[in-house]
Amino acid sequence: MLTGSEADRIYTALVTFLKFLMLLALVAWIGGIVFFGAVVAPTVFMVLPTHDLAGKVVSRSLWILHYIGIVSGVIYLICSMVLSYRLRGTPEPFALRHLAIVLMLAVTIIGHEAVAKPMLRLRDDMGVIDTVPPNDPRRVEFNRMHVWSTRIEETVLVLGLGVLWGTARRLS
Repeated sequence: MLTGSEADRIYTALVTFLKFLMLLALVAWIGGIVFFGAVVAPTVFMVLPTHDLAGKVVSRSLWILHYIGIVSGVIYLICSMVLSYRLRGTPEPFALRHLAIVLMLAVTIIGHEAVAKPMLRLRDDMGVIDTVPPNDPRRVEFNRMHVWSTRIEETVLVLGLGVLWGTARRLS
């Protein structure tokens, strides 16, 4: 049987661990988006000899980033709801932070399926993109989808920063 002080230490450790996992999940997801947009994409287009090679690196990196985001979002949701239940007696499934994370997940998954995958098919169909004329309908469609891809990542980033701000306020 645990004494009161032992139970308190275990409870405090659990709460601290849940908070840590929540912050880690947000940092991995949001930090990944920032690093991708500010470092990875511009660097590979500057360093690699062709847009085709750079696009392949960016595409693969974006796919990994999406999976990191999905795993991070699920971890955040689980930890936040468990924490809410432990502290307030309810998981608060409709709390703004949870709804924002669900929206971030939905936007990420939709962007992955409806934009990233079709872009990959278009790029594969074009072959070496550097040799495709800018007015080719496939390249025009690819460029249009690229704009949407950027908007999707920006949306997830803004929502994520809002969740991070709210989480920081909540955990202080």
